[in-house]
Amino acid sequence: MNAALALLARDVKLAWREGGAVGVALGFYLVVIVITPLGLGPDLNLLGRIAPGILWVGLLLAGLLSAGRIFDNDYEDGTLDVLAAGPLPLSVVAGVKCLAHWLATGIPLVLIAPLLALLLNLPMGSVPSLMLAMLAGTPAVSFLAGIGASLTLGLRRSGLLLALLVVPLYVPVLIFGVSAVTPYVTGPNSLWPPFLILCALSLASMVLAPLASAAAIRNALR
Repeated sequence: MNAALALLARDVKLAWREGGAVGVALGFYLVVIVITPLGLGPDLNLLGRIAPGILWVGLLLAGLLSAGRIFDNDYEDGTLDVLAAGPLPLSVVAGVKCLAHWLATGIPLVLIAPLLALLLNLPMGSVPSLMLAMLAGTPAVSFLAGIGASLTLGLRRSGLLLALLVVPLYVPVLIFGVSAVTPYVTGPNSLWPPFLILCALSLASMVLAPLASAAAIRNALR
């Protein structure tokens, strides 16, 4: 447990110290939300209706931008080889690195979402449900990104391949993430069914994604 916590603290500190991945993700998210009203025009009612989908799509793509850094830096400098030979199982190492990605990238994206929601005329009453849904769904975003990052480990120009592998896995998160917010925009409905499904998706990804990532990492380290 101490080794896992030390690895988690190290990865989070490195992510914030370098700042590149976090800054690019937040900057991309901001740009997507800012330019969307310019393309759709001044119809505030239209913006309010489609705001949940735009916010979720922007968040998923912003999280995907930094997915390649989950394992790449440690693979290039040999740290991943040392971790693979260390006391922690490789699946635990993969899970800790995905968790560090969520803490360093996913949480900041969730925190900035309410401010960006104002630009899209999202009703204030739906902001708490937006935050709750994103907190429930973003762990799945990071852990699913870890699968793609491990499968493309060591490949040159792997960005497009990573996107092709991960984006289809994001579809259930997108569907139920938007479903948790749109009832407050389009009409009365319950938040809890899509929210609970988001929780289930995140829990399943936290269990299964480290196992898949560990198998891909072992193959890359041969």
